[in-house]
Amino acid sequence: MKPKIGLALGSGGARGLSHIGVLKVFQEHNIPIHCIAGSSMGSFIGALYANNNDINMIEKFMVNMKRKHWLDLSVSKAGLVAGEKAKELIRILTHGKNIEDLQIPLAVVATDIEKGERVVFREGPIDQAVRASISIPGIFVPERVNGRILVDGGVIDRVPIHVTKEMGADIVIGVDVGSNHTNLKVESIVDVISQTIDIMGKQIFQNQVLMADYLLRPDVGHVSTIAFSNFKEVIDLGYEKANESIEEIKDFINNWEGKNDKSE
Repeated sequence: MKPKIGLALGSGGARGLSHIGVLKVFQEHNIPIHCIAGSSMGSFIGALYANNNDINMIEKFMVNMKRKHWLDLSVSKAGLVAGEKAKELIRILTHGKNIEDLQIPLAVVATDIEKGERVVFREGPIDQAVRASISIPGIFVPERVNGRILVDGGVIDRVPIHVTKEMGADIVIGVDVGSNHTNLKVESIVDVISQTIDIMGKQIFQNQVLMADYLLRPDVGHVSTIAFSNFKEVIDLGYEKANESIEEIKDFINNWEGKNDKSE
């Protein structure tokens, strides 16, 4: 029996572009992906992949994307970036679809900032759900959905492993792009915000990490959450980590199949 393989793509702002490199390796080695759950940038890359966009085209687009395509400064006191450009970009890249219309089942994780609750989108407009999930507090203006004020999914669920299991995955491969560095330079309010989220996420994630069947950690901890400039380097780091781990992942999948074939 073939296992249902799920990906849990974690939050991390610009570091999340390394998910593209991971997906490239999986595609090259014909690792099937049956479902994806994503927080923050993980939800964005997950949505593009679940929409059957070619992973190499996704890479080319992101490498060549300019700040003017997604950055719109806000006059609101709730955040520095309005996020309307980002939302429109998501809508265009996913062809205005709803989550339930995607070729690969997708779950998008956000955080209800008032109730402190995880919010999981399995249906509805992709652009709205992903826009909520990428809303780094203090950076992006929160997204309002059905009366709820939503921010970055990484605040409450850095790598949504549990959500992926709830989607029915037999094997969950988590990709953690959060920073585990403790000596990062803090030079601005943006650094303070991103580092605070990293620290909170790390504490929460320590209690969840054992739920993953396999965990990839690309070496991107030195990259700032908002360093939207050296995209190719970050993507390549994801590729390198997945490439060096791919034989172990294939062995894990094959062993799972062997055990379950014998039990039938």
